[in-house]
Amino acid sequence: MTAYEKARAFIYRSARPIDLAVYKFRFENGSGEDIITALSAYQNSDGGFGLGLEPDNFNPDSLPMGVWKATEYIKEAGGLEPDHPIIKGILRYLESGDGYDGSHRQWENTVPSNNDCPCAVWWKYPESGSTFEYNPTAALAGFIVKYAPPQSELYQKGANIAKEAAEWFITSAPIEQHIAGCFISLYDYCKDAGATLFDEKMLADKIYEIVDKSICRDSARWWEYMPRPSTFIDSRESRFYSAELEPLCKQECEFIKANQQSDGSFYLPWTWGNDYKEWTLAESWCKAAVAIDNLRFLREFDPDFTI
Repeated sequence: MTAYEKARAFIYRSARPIDLAVYKFRFENGSGEDIITALSAYQNSDGGFGLGLEPDNFNPDSLPMGVWKATEYIKEAGGLEPDHPIIKGILRYLESGDGYDGSHRQWENTVPSNNDCPCAVWWKYPESGSTFEYNPTAALAGFIVKYAPPQSELYQKGANIAKEAAEWFITSAPIEQHIAGCFISLYDYCKDAGATLFDEKMLADKIYEIVDKSICRDSARWWEYMPRPSTFIDSRESRFYSAELEPLCKQECEFIKANQQSDGSFYLPWTWGNDYKEWTLAESWCKAAVAIDNLRFLREFDPDFTI
């Protein structure tokens, strides 16, 4: 079997239905609607998402991070119309104030009920409370700007948060991949909506700067949980790709191939850091998702890649 065939077999054995739908959409002419159908199984009656949609958190409750994860699958599927039931549900959840901290004007990254469920250590709610660095708030605010009715109070709330978030990022952005990802989403959502809430060029320039500084150029550190080129780049058409990064992208291809396991999966640079037995299941799910992303990157940048 080729490396691709082994990875494909692992994905079919181990992926959740939603991630298998993503794989088929990317590689086997699958339908974006199949992704949405699988996603709907994770939506709670309040419109939010939980139920383990974020595979490292088994909390069944609706969570701001669960909603963010859902929006990523929606983008993967090609987007939805504003009147789609899933979109309406998400807007209803965001309007409810659940998981929202009014004093910080942000949605919480972690919530107290995480402590009652199997999850990775980073999803545990600390005694000091949730951290507030616009992850996932920036992405959720952008989602509101794109999908909420412009005349609604929710839209105004999202627009105000988006403006505040952009100003913070332009002046104070840390070099951190997840925060950068949320601001990429904020920028894209607002641009799609035609909303002029901040200086687009200044935000775009800052995003490029942070992304460039975030990508780890030292391949010896890729064993750690480090941003590699594939964290931000999935093709040569990516806004973050440049000819300067081509050698590093090819180097990552070699790293990926060298770390394919005998079962077809790839090395996973994280664990839950605790004794929850559910990690065994989550690890398999995460490896399948990583395999899908790795195959997409190899298809784009490895000259020897074949299906």
